[in-house]
Amino acid sequence: MLFFKPLFLFFLLLMPFCTSIDTIALNQQLKDGDTLVSKDRKFELGFFSPDNSSSSTYVGIWYADQPQKTVVWVANRDKPINDSSGVLAINRYGILVLSAAGNISIWSTDASVHVQTRSTFVAQLLDSGNLVLFEENKSESFIWQSFDYPTDTLLPGMKIGFNWKSGLELKLTSWISENNPGTGDYSFRIVSNSTATPLIVVFKGLSKYWRADPGVWPNFVSNDEEMCSYFTPRENGSVARAVLRDYGLLQQLKWSDADDQWKETFAAPKYRCDKYGQCGANSICSPDNVNLFECECLPGYEPKSVNNWNQRNGSDGCLSKRIGGLKCGNGDGFVTVQRVKDPDASIEAQLVKSMSDKECEQACLNNCSCTAYMSIGREGRIDCMTWYDDLMDILVRTELGGDLYVRVDKIELGKHTSKSKGFLRQRGALVIPIVSVLLALVLIIVFACWRHKKKSKTKDYVEVDELEETRRHPELQYFDLSTILAATDNFSLVNKLGQGGFGTVYKGQLPNGQIIAVKRLSRTSGQGVKEFENEVALIARLQHRNLVKLLGCCIKGEERILVLEHLPNKSLDYFLFDHSRRSWLEWDKRFEIINGVARGILYLHQDSRVRIIHRDLKTSNILLDAGMNPKISDFGMARIFQGDQLQDNTNRIVGTYGYMSPEYAVFGSFSTKSDVFSFGIILLEIVSSKKNNGLYQEDHSMNLIGHVWQLWREDRALEIVDSSLESYQSEEVVRCIQVGLLCVQEDPEDRPTMAAVVFMLSGEASPPGPKQPAFVFRSKPCNNADPSVSKESCSINDLTITKFQAR
Repeated sequence: MLFFKPLFLFFLLLMPFCTSIDTIALNQQLKDGDTLVSKDRKFELGFFSPDNSSSSTYVGIWYADQPQKTVVWVANRDKPINDSSGVLAINRYGILVLSAAGNISIWSTDASVHVQTRSTFVAQLLDSGNLVLFEENKSESFIWQSFDYPTDTLLPGMKIGFNWKSGLELKLTSWISENNPGTGDYSFRIVSNSTATPLIVVFKGLSKYWRADPGVWPNFVSNDEEMCSYFTPRENGSVARAVLRDYGLLQQLKWSDADDQWKETFAAPKYRCDKYGQCGANSICSPDNVNLFECECLPGYEPKSVNNWNQRNGSDGCLSKRIGGLKCGNGDGFVTVQRVKDPDASIEAQLVKSMSDKECEQACLNNCSCTAYMSIGREGRIDCMTWYDDLMDILVRTELGGDLYVRVDKIELGKHTSKSKGFLRQRGALVIPIVSVLLALVLIIVFACWRHKKKSKTKDYVEVDELEETRRHPELQYFDLSTILAATDNFSLVNKLGQGGFGTVYKGQLPNGQIIAVKRLSRTSGQGVKEFENEVALIARLQHRNLVKLLGCCIKGEERILVLEHLPNKSLDYFLFDHSRRSWLEWDKRFEIINGVARGILYLHQDSRVRIIHRDLKTSNILLDAGMNPKISDFGMARIFQGDQLQDNTNRIVGTYGYMSPEYAVFGSFSTKSDVFSFGIILLEIVSSKKNNGLYQEDHSMNLIGHVWQLWREDRALEIVDSSLESYQSEEVVRCIQVGLLCVQEDPEDRPTMAAVVFMLSGEASPPGPKQPAFVFRSKPCNNADPSVSKESCSINDLTITKFQAR
């Protein structure tokens, strides 16, 4: 018994240290190394360093018991402590103070509530993630709470907006970078407007960067005490947060216990048209526009700068065509722009509740300053919104959009019939003259006769299977085989431009003198009719300056031929991997090519009408035009993702050795992150002029990825830069190398999206530190491979893999 008594006392003394503490009381201190843990171990508060060094220390709150530290709030974000001397304590005035060596005050709550100095105060970390300060025995009445001072993260129950009683504005502000929690350039806040509806906006500095769709942000409250929006998870009970990234992206994320990681449930701005005022004033931005340019002027307006507009830059917006302004009551009316996001209501707009559509129209018509109106259904009633100046930030919203009525004069009104454009409709005082209708009918009849006559003359031009393709893709031009044979001199070897896994490409010239590229499908390839039709259907839909343009096709018997624009400077690998030609690519041009390829892939992933996974991105599929501008080609292996589909699997692995992501090469799983991996390889090859499947290091054990990764860890990344480059910006090159390493990380979830890649390359976002990449060590060459592995599983040089052995 004498032995057990001291043992019992030992464990009794040990017990307080094994129990988590969630409070700091008066005369208690929290030092560097100590933490508070909320009652149910959901959140933890303590000292941390974002880059795991002691040079900059902060007090913050993060999720407890998660594999990676996810910080949701920072106290001294703009004033780090440079050593481990930090102490957090409550002073006798009820103020929570963070101090450093020499009792220097770093941060404090500065509570505005006057309390008696004899009171006892307590700071507590709640399971909601809220750090609260209160008088003892008055735990329901907070003197101060961290939820009133958000940093870059919203937790469930937190708000953004205004508290009229306290005078506080609650807003998110981004970190400066991933490793610097200081106040960054972006903020997420509510903009109050007494004459219209409040706006929820992401700002970059003082400029609007993204505007939420009015009325769709959840849990909006406006009363005498506050005007705010509460954050709630999309799924009840889930662990969720909203975060404003250092590059301006607002994300909603949900924790997945199955994968031990955060999953994105919402992100904005995600597409080019999502950015505020992408096309300037009085214009429409259409993310699904089939043209190269997403901007279009509103009815009655014309480009402010025709030169910029022709160069696909619509930021200047549009001006009214009317000289001297609109003359009221002179036959003016409205043209309807269908299914669009409401224009910015903070610019000379007014909301009138409970007004019918007809009354709203008349109210705008009676006011000569009114430029547009919209009837909005909310809370079981119809409200009227009218605008009196420039119309900003309008974009097509196929599902959520409403109809905007834009005021035009009688001349402009006459140009828009009920069938003139897909999203435009006439509405107003002017009735279309019968003569115009009759004239239109005559033109239609004449055009129909001309088409019939033309088809009768060329009835042998298109065969039965071609007619079927024409019905499917009426925008395509179909060429007769004899025309193709004449253009290529019967597929002469002299005209051969190159050869890929699915066929050979020839240079050709049409009778009108136009130079073309003719891709002839190999009859022995694995592509076949299905892949050919897939490529035709895909390229016909794609219109982007960094994608090869499809001019037409030819289908005759077993012949399947694509007619493409001819790019005179061949492919990127033709220059990169040639000892003499690589010097023609100076760094500025290489950086332009990197950005062009990134924008092209971003278009495929996010900005086109369908989400497309290329699956065979490589330097030989990056063609160069006369100005050495890059264009992505070869869509024979591409796949379309439907709706919210994020990934897919296949038993038929296709692609090119050295460019395939590990999850695709091994498991047949592909997604947008597979293309991101391939882009990372292309980027590193552009910087170094070295092939990824080459051999590096003395023992020849590493490929390019492994070589770059080793140099990066040793802070010698610039040694990989092509020696033929005489001058370059070191900071820009290092950023590219870092982005390349981020893209080739082993876990697809760790790889950035192409939107994030474009941001990082532009310098608008700071790239995070990369993790271990995939395929660091080069596999054995095919001629020394395991005899159980078929040589068909290897791809020689740049040939495409079209067949794998069963696994």
